[in-house]
Amino acid sequence: MVRLFNVYYPTRMILLLVCEAIIVSSSFLIAAALVLGPNMYIAMNYEMGAQKIAGLTVLTILCSYYFDLYAPQRIPFHWEIYFRLLLVLGLLSFILAGGSYLFPKTAIGPNVFVLGLAVLTVALFAWRRAYEWIIGRSAFSERVYVLGCGERAQQIVDAIGTRRDFGMEVVGWGGASGVHNNPVEDFASALKRFRLGALQIDRVIVALQDRRGAMPVRELLDIRLAGVNVEDAGSLLEKMSGKLQLEGLHPSALIFAEGFRVKPSQQFFRRIVSMLVSATGLALCLPIIPFIALVVKLSSPGPILFRQNRVGLRGKCFVIYKFRTMGQDAEARGAVWAKKNDPRITRVGMFLRKTRLDEIPQLWNVLRGDMGFVGPRPERPEFVQWLADQIPYYNLRHTIRPGLTGWAQVRYQYGASVEETKQKLEYDLYYIKHMTSGLDLLIMFETIKTILLRRGAQ
Repeated sequence: MVRLFNVYYPTRMILLLVCEAIIVSSSFLIAAALVLGPNMYIAMNYEMGAQKIAGLTVLTILCSYYFDLYAPQRIPFHWEIYFRLLLVLGLLSFILAGGSYLFPKTAIGPNVFVLGLAVLTVALFAWRRAYEWIIGRSAFSERVYVLGCGERAQQIVDAIGTRRDFGMEVVGWGGASGVHNNPVEDFASALKRFRLGALQIDRVIVALQDRRGAMPVRELLDIRLAGVNVEDAGSLLEKMSGKLQLEGLHPSALIFAEGFRVKPSQQFFRRIVSMLVSATGLALCLPIIPFIALVVKLSSPGPILFRQNRVGLRGKCFVIYKFRTMGQDAEARGAVWAKKNDPRITRVGMFLRKTRLDEIPQLWNVLRGDMGFVGPRPERPEFVQWLADQIPYYNLRHTIRPGLTGWAQVRYQYGASVEETKQKLEYDLYYIKHMTSGLDLLIMFETIKTILLRRGAQ
């Protein structure tokens, strides 16, 4: 795994992205060489041809990213990968055609883009087929033994099985036989066989729900000294999922773990950045705010702005502002979570929610200091006490300012139940643990994708 901005990415995914960047740039370089011939040197060095190809490469990778071509877990069917590749190439064709027509100087030479796209199409399809063959070979996978036989071990086995992009293959686990009269002796015997070379493994995942008297410490130490990686199940699940698993999470894991350092200097810097971003956002949105206010007013009776109490930093309540998206008496019977196809939401309100335009007034909350630009989404006080009773560590999300966007918002759906709120809390705890400026920038970048694809809104 590769760690970037405190987020772990599969090495295979990084390799896929780098290779595709090389393929894109090489395709257009080949096209330029074939079309321009000896004039290619002039085009590359004196007409900014190299910079144009670099820009094309970045544009193609961004399009592939927005079509989830580097997130295979989001693509339900195998054939859909190639369909999305065609969408990327089609979108790139329109951009290049429009750019060349409106700005002729952006072209490298006559028909270079056309030939480059033809070469790129063949090369990308061939590369994706080759990549699938490579990741399907056991020789290129990390062989893993899961030490455990309970629900935790099953969770690890299932996670590795569904995330092939992480390049792991389970070659054995404690729950495979189903019979354990003496678990510690069974696990110790299995580890001894691995150490003696009966079966080659690269990593041992310790997934014991209760380690007291069940963990073969000596055998684990021997196999660790033999060069095999030994890792805790919670640590691996955290890296693979980007969230902190609440199941089996003990206070000691929060106290002694690396992270969870909310430094005053860091919070001050985040506050300055949030103010600058929110002020810029309000200035950019100023021309469209009157039009949004007008359509909200015409769509249904009631005020333009919706005011609601939310819980913020250290449990202090504040008033949040949004463009109204529901009818005037939407909560006449009390506070309830919004749900999919909620009848209380107006037609205009649904559009505003899907495009996140209803949240523009929250930039004022960020500017005031009620919220940060990035952080856990603020919850209503009517729900907070109840959720804190139902979900352990829920109040930890109030140790930092709530945010306009957050890690849970770009990685998970809208939470409208206790179980979904629990899942979102796991993402929020991961963010609080690994909070850095780099992670904030990554969340802002992924927020654009979330808005464009209209994910998570309800």
